[in-house]
Amino acid sequence: MKNIDQKYQTMIPNRTLPARIAHILREQILSGELSGGAQLKQEELAAKFGVSMSALREALKSLEAEGLVCFYPNRGAVVSALSGEEAQEIFDIRLFLELGALELAVPGLTATELSEAARILKAADDTTDARRWGELNWQFHETLYRCAKRPKLLALIRSMHNNVERYMRLYLAAMNYQAKSQAEHRQLLAACARQDIQAARNVLRRHMAAASDALAEYLAGQKQETGR
Repeated sequence: MKNIDQKYQTMIPNRTLPARIAHILREQILSGELSGGAQLKQEELAAKFGVSMSALREALKSLEAEGLVCFYPNRGAVVSALSGEEAQEIFDIRLFLELGALELAVPGLTATELSEAARILKAADDTTDARRWGELNWQFHETLYRCAKRPKLLALIRSMHNNVERYMRLYLAAMNYQAKSQAEHRQLLAACARQDIQAARNVLRRHMAAASDALAEYLAGQKQETGR
């Protein structure tokens, strides 16, 4: 098995070779560089990364498990496209998972996590880059949920998050969503600091509903434009 092309070594942490490839492709999907419906030509990708076909296929299979890639007969691997109905279902799943994670996490939150979450929000205030804002958005939620000490639950939440994050990064910032989201983040952090689980759950529910509605509006507009 070849080593991954030196060009990509500095882009990724020390992981197994398929995990490194998956990391790169995941970021390209989330950033919109690889859009929904794009065909992933496996031989070309293997040559581009300088890796074996088996390593590439393993990476694509992991992305398929995350819902970011689909395999079709006669087409091979394709970046998955999200419908309005699928987006709504993903947000419904996220809400169930994240409410549970939040309830488990709040009692264990310390000044360290609260301070880190506040620092992340400040960094998000100071960025206009959609990709960076998306990363910080996840880091904020992860910082709170990590105290639930449920790594498998956190991994499930991250997978659901990634499925809609590519759309959130690219389009919702243009709909003035960032300012509203930041206000809700601060309300959530304040409730967590007070150890008020019910208030925190209520804020999170409103926050998720607003994001879901905004994404549904965007996807509906895209469907009308394309006539699909």
